[in-house]
Amino acid sequence: MRIVRRIGASPRERGSMTGDTCPDIFELSDGNFAVIGTEATAKLDNLLPADAARADYERIVVVSRETLVRAKTDIPDA
Repeated sequence: MRIVRRIGASPRERGSMTGDTCPDIFELSDGNFAVIGTEATAKLDNLLPADAARADYERIVVVSRETLVRAKTDIPDA
């Protein structure tokens, strides 16, 4: 597996002065997506809807609205 491309604008394009620690979204060679965000599992785990579940190896990650909105045009429809 490898990173194929960034989805959306880079942190610098979204206004990060250093580009070091900002949310990011990447498309992977297997068609999945990798997300860099703020780890929020402990804060949000008990707030998940009844029909949502998280495996022990999964984490809840928060990305800014701007990161996701600016990635929208790069996300394939299928």
